[in-house]
Amino acid sequence: MLGMKWKMVVDSLRGRRRRLPCSLWFLLLFAAGGLVLFIHQRDLSEMVQHQGPGVKLGSTPRQSRETLSTQERERERGKSDSYPDHNAAESILSSPIPPMQFPHFEESRQTASPGSQEQDIGSLHVSKRQRKLLKTSPPNHQNNSHVSSSASSSSSSSVSSSSSSSSSSSSSSSSAFMGSFSPESWKKLSDILEARRQLMKEMCAKYKSSISRTITRHHVKHIFVEDKYKLLYCQVPKAGCSNWKRTLMVLAGQAPNAQSIKHDTVHYGHHLKKLDSFDRQGIMHRLETYTKVMFVREPLERMVSAYRDKFENPNNYYHSLFGKPIISKYRVNPSWAALKTGSGVTFKEFVQYLLDVHRPVGMDIHWEQANQLCNPCLIDYDFIGKFENMEEESNFLLRLTGAPSNLTLPSFKDRNPTDKRTSMQITQKYFTQVSTLERQRVYDFYYMDYLMFNYSKPFKDLY
Repeated sequence: MLGMKWKMVVDSLRGRRRRLPCSLWFLLLFAAGGLVLFIHQRDLSEMVQHQGPGVKLGSTPRQSRETLSTQERERERGKSDSYPDHNAAESILSSPIPPMQFPHFEESRQTASPGSQEQDIGSLHVSKRQRKLLKTSPPNHQNNSHVSSSASSSSSSSVSSSSSSSSSSSSSSSSAFMGSFSPESWKKLSDILEARRQLMKEMCAKYKSSISRTITRHHVKHIFVEDKYKLLYCQVPKAGCSNWKRTLMVLAGQAPNAQSIKHDTVHYGHHLKKLDSFDRQGIMHRLETYTKVMFVREPLERMVSAYRDKFENPNNYYHSLFGKPIISKYRVNPSWAALKTGSGVTFKEFVQYLLDVHRPVGMDIHWEQANQLCNPCLIDYDFIGKFENMEEESNFLLRLTGAPSNLTLPSFKDRNPTDKRTSMQITQKYFTQVSTLERQRVYDFYYMDYLMFNYSKPFKDLY
């Protein structure tokens, strides 16, 4: 009897011991579930705090390969109508991009050079929330050596290497590197160029995030290579590309000076290597290690310059290839002579051809959008220069690359030298020949160039 009671006590203890782990597991699972719920709620609140205005939680911004959707365009234009003085600011600050991709806003305003039509990035208004995000966000670290980092590193290295015994030699080497640029102008240009790069990143993240990230030969077919100074130059015709090709030939040792190189030698002599002539390994190596450069121009001004150059002056190639089909399709009752020669294409006919989705002849590099020629959303350009400030920015780049101190970008006009350079005043005069709707549609055609390269509207009535 006593043995049976003892056995019952032992069995009850064993049962409790078996039930005890189950209770512990239940408590652990309950605690883990509470922790997961807490973390999820915390992440959700952070997403709401970082949510950009006008973007639904969990949604992605609309992307387009060629143009913006109608809804996106109307939203952008509505902002510009309501806040004409802060057009770029509204576009930037409403972006759902992570805060580290916002450009740096300097306290001192960066004013564009006369006629540049570049919007003032430094004058953009930054809200308290944006300022907090900018301060708390980690900086972007790029693998490539960019313009601003090069300038700052050269400046800091010259300072750190200076000592009491060699201060004079250090200052002379620093001045030789900076050339005729004062420290103030050097820093100002560095800040402007870095702001352009940051703005480009933001526009690409906002409007081109859905494009393929694979770089093919097609994407680099307009890029010229200079191996000695490790330069990659993407040509944008009518934005100083002839003189830049001359400069590349001088850097490569193919000519003693740029002034001695004729126009046909530059464009048809095949003296410069193109990036698509290398194998894939050679292409990727240069993209990763060379300084990548492109220069742009006010889009409508560049388009008018191309029209004047190719259609208002003798040019058998363009008159035959483009002039004949343009006159044939868009001119009412064309003469036999016009159909035979293709000469005398009017600006209105050229605009009709440009806007036609069923063009009788394809596009041409001279009036193609700059972002389509150089693909800046695929290729991270270190230097985005502007035609409106071509001389100063080109010489700044040459000093950065270590080019000979006596080498500067030529500024002469070798084609149709008697014609005036196309200015914004001339551009506006040409656009009086087309309707308001056609002018708006041409602006729409180049809209991504206006956004990416920070050009303001050339006409006040554009929306």
